[in-house]
Amino acid sequence: MLLIAAAAALFVSCGNKGGMTGDNSFPVETVKTQSATLQSTYPAVIRGIQDVEIRPKVSGFITKICVNEGQAVKAGQLLFVIDNVTYEAAVRQAQAAVNTASASLNTAKLTYENSKKLYANKVIGSYELQSAQNSFESAQAQLAQAKASLASAKENLNFCYVKSPANGVVGTLPYDAGALVSASSVEPLTIVSDISTMEAYFSMNEKEVLDLTKEAGTAEKVVASFPPVHLQLADGSTYQHEGKVAKVSGVIDEATGSVQMIAQFPNPEHLLKSGGSGSIVLKHTNPQAIVVPKSCTVELQNKIFVYLLGADNKAKYTEITVEPQNDGNNYVVTGGLKPGDKYVTNGITKLTDGAAITPITPEEYAKRIKQAEGMGAAQK
Repeated sequence: MLLIAAAAALFVSCGNKGGMTGDNSFPVETVKTQSATLQSTYPAVIRGIQDVEIRPKVSGFITKICVNEGQAVKAGQLLFVIDNVTYEAAVRQAQAAVNTASASLNTAKLTYENSKKLYANKVIGSYELQSAQNSFESAQAQLAQAKASLASAKENLNFCYVKSPANGVVGTLPYDAGALVSASSVEPLTIVSDISTMEAYFSMNEKEVLDLTKEAGTAEKVVASFPPVHLQLADGSTYQHEGKVAKVSGVIDEATGSVQMIAQFPNPEHLLKSGGSGSIVLKHTNPQAIVVPKSCTVELQNKIFVYLLGADNKAKYTEITVEPQNDGNNYVVTGGLKPGDKYVTNGITKLTDGAAITPITPEEYAKRIKQAEGMGAAQK
């Protein structure tokens, strides 16, 4: 009784159900096409649509940090203050030089105006008039130079007040108050990321991009016709907003043979953070796909095989090719099978290449399984 029950259990187990009826019968299915949604995934790095490194334009000690890490800031908002004593002194010095040059210009102007009158009355000659004019023009140039120096000094003073160039979120703050910084510092003061829209950077291989380009016509049309993409987050969940491919690189990376692509995702909840990681999920539907359960196949040395039923009712060990992505239960076949072919669905571990079998329908097979289960229950 135990033997019959065990045989019944073995009879209904996946991949070992056929060949147990004593008459060499195996269930056979006819290959048909059906609609199948295929899914491809690509590792991605997430960045804000605008990541701006904040660097000082002048040298000095940080006297004040006005923001915190992760704080949302607006364009023009004060982020850091750099010691401005030296730069304020430079502004006062430049202002004094402007005042001096302005006074010198007024004197030169009076001299020149007076010289013109004297020359008109033939009191002085042309040499004296020309000298007065040259002094006047020289004084004008000196004033312009002094004003330029003042503008430069004021600009340097303004650089002591480091402001955000864009709306965004403050990144890490590697420097504390009192740190000496300059334009040549290795690390920026911080990074302000505009995370209202996020960009996911991923790569597709050259063949995939070439196929898309041939189908669409141009790289621009590839972007325009690209279907919506999804983002799988680091915890395995799917981001709630769909994305759109916005950019495709025109250069193939020689080291990897891939093309970089950028998909943009809205980020109203600020769930996505710059520097994060995930996977781009691309779904596309094949209305004429051939789908075969994995339980009907044999995998050997990275190759996949099925048993086809020949015209002489012999099982033929046949290699098939499949899509690299699958749902864990089924393969989408790309080669080796065609509509109308017949393949063995169960008991394939009991078969050998060229073995003669008696084909039965899956329905008849299911009926026999039920009968076998009933016999096992009756013997208990």
